[in-house]
Amino acid sequence: MTIRRPLVSGNWKMHHDHIEALHTVRDLGLRLKAEDVARVDVSVHPPFTDLRTVQTLVEQEHIPVAIGAQHCSDEDAGPRTGEVSPRFLARLGTAYVIVGHSERRTLFGMDDAKVAATLRAVLRHEMTPIVCIGETEEQRSRGLTEAVLEEQVMAALSGLPPEVLGALVIAYEPIWAIGTGQAATAVDAEDACVFIRSLVTKVGGDGAAERTRIQYGGSVTGENATDLMAEPNVDGLLVGGASLEAPAFTDIIRATGACYRS
Repeated sequence: MTIRRPLVSGNWKMHHDHIEALHTVRDLGLRLKAEDVARVDVSVHPPFTDLRTVQTLVEQEHIPVAIGAQHCSDEDAGPRTGEVSPRFLARLGTAYVIVGHSERRTLFGMDDAKVAATLRAVLRHEMTPIVCIGETEEQRSRGLTEAVLEEQVMAALSGLPPEVLGALVIAYEPIWAIGTGQAATAVDAEDACVFIRSLVTKVGGDGAAERTRIQYGGSVTGENATDLMAEPNVDGLLVGGASLEAPAFTDIIRATGACYRS
């Protein structure tokens, strides 16, 4: 048991149009019971074109999930064709924004400086960033995991006050585990989360580090969720493919909640 309320986030990536999103979230709403979310926060992160549809459904049917986005610009407005302003997301009731996902870093050239700027844009509009960090398989094999994590964490978080740090979410997503079916072991995830928490301590002190939620992401399923969430420093899960179907996502939410029930 910790003071940190776990967060389970479903990152749909480039899947589900707005009609498919409607059916998926409605199905999720029918499956989730009050006891499933009594000690767990849940967010869903659809594509941008689905957000208004999902927001309307969640509000009308009182579905116990928060709205999340997968990315945003670090600027509020301007000549940035194809980008989405954090101000627009805030107006839609978006609660969480994923920042610096490995696919944004590797496919779209998002560097540490851009991650830091985007993180601050999300905060400026009173949304909670989910800051993604993680190492490649090559970096892991060379024993560079901690060096990579430290570089990414310090670049993103340095200069933020303790009260802001404590309200953040950090997602440890080892790139070698994303979409591969090769999830980190619970011990791997715990070791990484302990190290990340020590870095937050360096930036903002023990109090901030104790409050900061650190998720694990990478080939999460209903089968491995319980083992991952049993670790004391794993405060939630960032779920990819398994969040696309309501039954599988519900299993993960319930497994997470079970670890926190007295």
